[in-house]
Amino acid sequence: MRPKFIFPMISICILTACDRQAGSPEMPTPPDAEQRLHVVSAPAGERNDPYYWLRDDSRRDPDMLALLQAENEYTRAMLADQAPLIDELADEMRARIPGEQSEAPYFDDGFWYYTRYEKGGEYPIHARRKGTMEAAEEVLIDGNRMGQGQDYFRIGGWDVSPDGTRLLWLQDVVGRRQFRLMIRDLEAGDIGAGEPVDTGISGVSSASWAADGNSIFYAENHPETLRSFRVRRHVPGSLNDDEVLYEESDTAFYASVGRTRSDRYNYIFLRSTTASEMRIIDSGEPDAGFQILFPREPGHQYTADHAGGRWVIRSNWQAPNYRIMQADENSHSDRSTWIDVVGHRDEVFIQEFDAFEDFLAIAERADGLRRLRIVDYAGNSSEVLEFDEAVYVAQLGRNPEPDARVLQFAYTSMTTPREVHEIDMHTGERRLVNQLEVGGGFDASEYRTRRVWADARDGTRVPVSMAWHRDTPLDGSAPLYQYGYGAYGASMEPAFSSERISLLDRGFVFAIAHVRGGQEMGREWYEQGRLLNKSNSFTDFIDVTDHLVEQGIVDGTRVFAMGGSAGGLLVGAVANMASEKYAGIVAHVPFVDVVTTMLDESIPLTTNEFDEWGNPAEPEYYRYMLAYSPYDNVSARAYPAMLVTTGLWDSQVQYWGPVKWVARLRDLKTDDNPLLLHVNMEAGHGGQSGRFRKLEQTAMEYAFVLDRAGLN
Repeated sequence: MRPKFIFPMISICILTACDRQAGSPEMPTPPDAEQRLHVVSAPAGERNDPYYWLRDDSRRDPDMLALLQAENEYTRAMLADQAPLIDELADEMRARIPGEQSEAPYFDDGFWYYTRYEKGGEYPIHARRKGTMEAAEEVLIDGNRMGQGQDYFRIGGWDVSPDGTRLLWLQDVVGRRQFRLMIRDLEAGDIGAGEPVDTGISGVSSASWAADGNSIFYAENHPETLRSFRVRRHVPGSLNDDEVLYEESDTAFYASVGRTRSDRYNYIFLRSTTASEMRIIDSGEPDAGFQILFPREPGHQYTADHAGGRWVIRSNWQAPNYRIMQADENSHSDRSTWIDVVGHRDEVFIQEFDAFEDFLAIAERADGLRRLRIVDYAGNSSEVLEFDEAVYVAQLGRNPEPDARVLQFAYTSMTTPREVHEIDMHTGERRLVNQLEVGGGFDASEYRTRRVWADARDGTRVPVSMAWHRDTPLDGSAPLYQYGYGAYGASMEPAFSSERISLLDRGFVFAIAHVRGGQEMGREWYEQGRLLNKSNSFTDFIDVTDHLVEQGIVDGTRVFAMGGSAGGLLVGAVANMASEKYAGIVAHVPFVDVVTTMLDESIPLTTNEFDEWGNPAEPEYYRYMLAYSPYDNVSARAYPAMLVTTGLWDSQVQYWGPVKWVARLRDLKTDDNPLLLHVNMEAGHGGQSGRFRKLEQTAMEYAFVLDRAGLN
């Protein structure tokens, strides 16, 4: 239904443009979905949902599939004239990606690990070298070989056993994020040429080697709701059934597994929207079972890691923007013994941390920007890393070793490709170790970025991150592509995108509206954009548009809105509330059928998200959600040009929501603007897999927008 993994620029599927019949002046006829009476009942009321029949959990209904195919054929025909532009955009984007590419290596237990891409390769290769980067390469996972012949392929995570001799990874060949557990013996030589061992275990969301390296802990998904609810132990080679170690009975909570930085503990992490709990097992006591680190409490969210013989805990206990605390090895369950390392601050939100034996590295937010702070445990030293650009993103890198003396971190902005730096914690010296290479004649000095603030209608100042080509005048003549998300407390980062350059080079201004519902401005920013405050996300987005137009920065007749998933809900609501302000809307895998979805607890993610959207079984929430649900508020009015995408196998936002929305829009809208729907029949929430195939997806999206802006 709704994602936990955010795709700020979710792309649409590849469409092969087809020529219209030679000499035919007629426009293609859009599909007309049949309406069938279906009453959706709730304690607070009933309503007819004439397109409910489009839901088919088996994905086999012939009438439904025929409609989806008709929609795809209609979209192909409508986009046929843009085929040259699509090809041109795809070629540009492809030229910006180097043939061979390698990410920054990181050191862990005697090996240098890194990820690289081969020339022409769609998928990453994960590899390592022993002791030094000059040693022979050992391929761990060759994504190109394993993804060959698959319509969809994704590695969902991988883990090397603490002794370095065995590998596990999760892979998905459907797109529903129901991963299959695979393992390999790393002592078998060049395992890149060998076959993996399929454990036969599927429906896995996370997995980790036990700290003793002899078994695997994994989190299992419910077969219907896909909620990660059960943790098992798998012993490779054993014929016994996998032992159930934990089962979560509260349907608001999800389970995941992992291992601490010290490698001493494995953990089960249990989280809901508003609370969390960790359970740990000591590698020295493998038969003791998982013990509660600190028991769950309503409203208390915490995460913890172990390094230097202490527990380091990020907690919102009496600290809505979080604090960092430490606890002794054996007194972690007594909160009165926890000691502040970094206290609560009203103006700074603590995002995450890396715990080392001698220091802490913290990613925090101030004035909407993500920055890095280095502190010691005694609180005697605290330093914020400084950067030159006014709008940027600083992130923690890969730092697996608890006794590290060098910290790896990443830096990017909307005009600076991602850089990876290392800082020596003794000398303070910084060193650039890796930078994303961008080809195609890209020159960062050609582009500009800026942070502006828009006043929302209730007086709240909303941050906006902007990027444009230096030759584009900000005098009200340039078209605007405005993006937003605003849900789950997920903050949208002003990061670099090589694909976006194709828009900027053609005169577009790109803007991220950091609306309420994220956590850019702290926890209260999130609270003001969820539940009965959700409408703030929508009005913030509209008010950002008004600000950029009224300040004479962009052309008010060429404003385009884009969002994906929960961001698709955002732009879907905006389409109903202020359609006249937008020349076009792009909604990727949009969550638009809010009320019907949240009334059905069998749909994946529903129960976990009652604290995000509300439970429509309660009258107050039913009325509030019904008032903004995009599907339920379509009316007989003019709508802008719209491009909507979905995936048949989407497990986060089920395909039928966007399809129903488009059907209702077709039935009621009074304009002649194009309304296009494309259904990816092979993939799910993240769209097509493969780094080059995704480029054509984005080219399709950009061609649609450029054409409507008159820049084709």
